[in-house]
Amino acid sequence: MHNYQDLIAIFHGCFFKEYNTLLVKGGDEPLYLPTDKDRPHNELYFAHGFFASALHETAHWLIAGEKRRKLVDFGYWYAPDGRTTEEQELFQSVEVKPQALEWLLSQASGYRFRISIDNLNGKESDTEAFKQAVYEQVKTYCREGLPLRAKTFRTALCNFYKMPVELRIEDFDIGLL
Repeated sequence: MHNYQDLIAIFHGCFFKEYNTLLVKGGDEPLYLPTDKDRPHNELYFAHGFFASALHETAHWLIAGEKRRKLVDFGYWYAPDGRTTEEQELFQSVEVKPQALEWLLSQASGYRFRISIDNLNGKESDTEAFKQAVYEQVKTYCREGLPLRAKTFRTALCNFYKMPVELRIEDFDIGLL
């Protein structure tokens, strides 16, 4: 069983003490809010209590450097569903690493990963090229290893869900995307 409360607890155990960051069930849209005069903790909101959304937003946080973690939504541009072809290309270019990392986190959780184009009402885009780019990034992570925070969280997920910790490209199949 995959329960978002488990992800919240695992994230808290890995990162709260050092990074003062909470993973929080949110509403319609995910959002990252850094500390400010009214907010004593960084807060990483994922949509509707969805397990996949929690993994995806966590992937964004794991990739974001120290400067980006001080900015609302890490300082990223975002346009909602209904993007133009140009907006969708930009969206996909910044989503390769987070979605590749989400795939690794999903695998560590024994959870099925589904690539997200996130533009159901917009212009069509080259989904096959995007899938290939995400897969190539997964291969790079398998070959070169993960950044420290990503490795920490992935290992904690593997331990909790009793999945192998070793990162192997053979465990990822682009045909399943």
